[in-house]
Amino acid sequence: MAWQFSTDRLAEIAVDHRKIIRQAHGGIPTISGVSVTIRQYEPHDFASMYKLDQACFPPGIAYSKTMLRYFLAQAGAECLVALDGGKIVGFILSEENPPLAHTITLDVAESHRRHGVGTALVGESEANLRFRGVRTVLLETATTNEAGIAFWERHGYRKEAVLKNYYSGRLDAFEMRKKLIAAPGAGS
Repeated sequence: MAWQFSTDRLAEIAVDHRKIIRQAHGGIPTISGVSVTIRQYEPHDFASMYKLDQACFPPGIAYSKTMLRYFLAQAGAECLVALDGGKIVGFILSEENPPLAHTITLDVAESHRRHGVGTALVGESEANLRFRGVRTVLLETATTNEAGIAFWERHGYRKEAVLKNYYSGRLDAFEMRKKLIAAPGAGS
């Protein structure tokens, strides 16, 4: 199943997040001229996703091919990809074990950052997780990743702990969490 998202649809997805963004930063995100399709991961996406992950994160944080394949193969894994003109410009990979889920990675091509692609991926992922009974999502991000921390905080995630030497045994990470509001008709 694929979802076509125009700029208007990206704005609709961001509605849930706008209250949090206004409270945190006094503004509304700009979603400008980006039209993406979000769909479930397909095996032929792997090479492009791996290349994107390598471009998004430095060595020691970016996943090896083996680790990326491992996470994609987990029983509770879900991966959504964002495409612009057929090219993968972002993806989010999560693993669920309701009532808990873990966002493994969110990758957005530099050319598509600050255009709502990450927000759309997070919104769609959280909606899917919420529907399947997830109540809490956790993730890790490097304590030095100021842009990433700010992004997650704008989306309602809060720092819960510092994980010492989390990345490559030398870089600390914040564990961040968000409580999801139950979806109508979702599992208890």
